[in-house]
Amino acid sequence: MDSKKVRTRFAPSPTGYMHIGNLRTALYAYLIAKKNGGDFILRIEDTDQTRYVEGAVELIYRTLKRTGLLWDEGPDVGGPCGPYIQSQRMGMFREYAQKLIDSGHAYYCFCDKERLEEVRKIQEASRIPPMYDRHCRNLSPEEVKAKLDAGVPYVIRQKIPLEGTTTFHDELYGDITVENSTLDDQILIKADGMPTYNFANVVDDHTMGITHVVRGNEYLSSTPKYNLLYEAFGWEPPIYIHVEHIMKNSKEKLSKRNGDASFEDLIEKGFLTEAVLNYIALLGWSPKGENEIFSLDELIKEFDIDGLSKSPAIFDPVKLRAINAEYIRRLPPEKFLEYAEPYIRQSVKREDVNIRIIAETLQPRTEIFTEIPEQVDFIDALPEYSTELYRNKKMKTDEATSLIALKEVLPVMQALDDWSIDGIHAKLFELVEKLGVKNGYVLWPVRVALSGKERTPGGAIEIAAILGKEESLKRINKGIELLSK
Repeated sequence: MDSKKVRTRFAPSPTGYMHIGNLRTALYAYLIAKKNGGDFILRIEDTDQTRYVEGAVELIYRTLKRTGLLWDEGPDVGGPCGPYIQSQRMGMFREYAQKLIDSGHAYYCFCDKERLEEVRKIQEASRIPPMYDRHCRNLSPEEVKAKLDAGVPYVIRQKIPLEGTTTFHDELYGDITVENSTLDDQILIKADGMPTYNFANVVDDHTMGITHVVRGNEYLSSTPKYNLLYEAFGWEPPIYIHVEHIMKNSKEKLSKRNGDASFEDLIEKGFLTEAVLNYIALLGWSPKGENEIFSLDELIKEFDIDGLSKSPAIFDPVKLRAINAEYIRRLPPEKFLEYAEPYIRQSVKREDVNIRIIAETLQPRTEIFTEIPEQVDFIDALPEYSTELYRNKKMKTDEATSLIALKEVLPVMQALDDWSIDGIHAKLFELVEKLGVKNGYVLWPVRVALSGKERTPGGAIEIAAILGKEESLKRINKGIELLSK
């Protein structure tokens, strides 16, 4: 393995869904690797079996593949640093913990839960920040051996220096220095022999040659302890990039528990994968130019750590919709039809309508696909509607003028042989010119009569072409009948 090659990792826990923040972490790690000609590694951190959800690993694979964040090494593709599933790496963690004990950087702790709880209560009563009181830190080798021989349960703790400071560098926050006296002697190996997240992370990142670690800034407070572990082993720490949270608003983080959208939720709501990924990239990163629409390949070229923000990103559904709408407008017509047809068919069961015309009409007006069924639900059957819909101040229409317009339109449409968008357009605009009125005077009543709705994906001409001649004439007659009452 080339020690100079950039290597990043995405290390999710299989907890059942892909949070937007998790996907953004994966994206940034991927972009840093690919921008620098490096490797992107997938590692599954499944040691916390209490949170494990069946099928979650497959969901992680599926999401990353769908978004194009393909990994160079991982559980399913292998690589020189495997295994890439943490639960399959258990033997090595105990060995590394023993090295720390031997070098004086870790120790056995035999305190039981009752004692630890009592210490915590005393500290809380004294308003001392709760942390381990280091009761077992200075046990003699003989005392330790006696307890081990007696089978007394234990954990292995990191031996944090009692004095001095620890400094680490973060690419966003610069140099951060903390007093060692404020750091807890954290557990490295739990009583069941399993490594803690913090310890396994350090060992895995080093043994996999990870050069850049991208993670949420909630880990800033743990990083001094990580660096002390690197120092104790004589390893070079990685480059840290701690990114800010994605917020629902100025006070609340995005949270699945609060019903906030995961990646799968957004796809189910009708957003395009490429649009979601593009938007997530902008949650905490600012491109240098004015453009905000980027393919994944373009993101690789444009992405720069310098563009990352130290301020929380607010998840803006309106902006996501706008980006999604732009992606939809840019789709080739055939691709849009492929995406849109299942949504159209939720409302349109008729086989005699032209789905292609419906799609062409919808594409420039669609922001998310799940809104399509409601937009086209008038095609199979004209809904009941009030004649108040014919009133439109902007078009200067009301029930009386609309009745006149529809009566003028009916014979023109009955005589029309070329029932295409061009043919319908030509005849209706001939009528507009003949009557000496504005376009809306004719087109608004026709659109209402054909759809029974105030808002439709297209105008009168497109709707008539979609419905066909027989159905269109039937609905215009119905409009005349309603307005004549």
